[in-house]
Amino acid sequence: MDGDGDPESVGQPEEASPEEQPEEDQPEEEDRPEEEEAAAYLDELPEPLLLRVLAELPAAQLVQACRLVCLRWKELVDGAPLWLLKCQQEGLVAEGGAEDERDHWQQFYFLSKRRRNLLRNPCGEEDLEGWCDVEHGGDGWRVEELPGDCGAEFTHDDSIKKFFVSSFEWCRKAQVIDLRAEGYWEELLDTTQPAIVAKDWYSGRSDAGCLYELTVKLLSEHEDVLAEFNSGQVVVTQDADEGGWTEISHTFTDYGPGVRFVRFEHAGQDSVYWKGWFGARMTNSSVWVEP
Repeated sequence: MDGDGDPESVGQPEEASPEEQPEEDQPEEEDRPEEEEAAAYLDELPEPLLLRVLAELPAAQLVQACRLVCLRWKELVDGAPLWLLKCQQEGLVAEGGAEDERDHWQQFYFLSKRRRNLLRNPCGEEDLEGWCDVEHGGDGWRVEELPGDCGAEFTHDDSIKKFFVSSFEWCRKAQVIDLRAEGYWEELLDTTQPAIVAKDWYSGRSDAGCLYELTVKLLSEHEDVLAEFNSGQVVVTQDADEGGWTEISHTFTDYGPGVRFVRFEHAGQDSVYWKGWFGARMTNSSVWVEP
């Protein structure tokens, strides 16, 4: 063997004479001192100034490239001040936020950038698209526009225009969220165990009572149940807040390693057994992984 992989055993090519060297290679030779000069200049910058320079770069470039440049840059990229600065610059925390308030600013940054509702079609804008294990009890699920008959406007968010409504027998539907496919890596889920928050909004009618139920499960890779929340059957009377909307929420913390999926399921029916769609109404369902 010729010492493949050993830096000291790799032969250096003979330097070409000026006559043999192509003209296009010469500018690269001339640029090298400038590149080395620029690198040396950055290396001599005071730490606060260098942090501000690094904070202007994309996060992926910082982690995948900049931390490999030298030991000093690695320590800066792995440290809290750089990521606190990026969080402040991008409005994720208020300017002047105390560094002592959070140990892992890098994790906070990446979780904040990923923060979004992981449920698809939470308000019925796409009918039942994205929902699985759909059970059409009675006359089945239907999507209606707010406020609906004998209902109330959704005053908590003006962008919400529609809702799901159940019938005179239990109607159920679910979604299963693959956390790894959504960008949450295994080490983060197993060690940091960020809070997983499930929310739903439900309502009845002013002329009919109904029942509502929410079940949320954290599942392993093999879909074993590692943690579970169940609201039980919530009774909504016909005069409850004149058909107004009620939020239900549960936060999973310290759930242990192994969580890979979240299963969100809600259900409803009316309590008067009237044909049609007099059952529980649902909208603006959500699952969030919080920083």
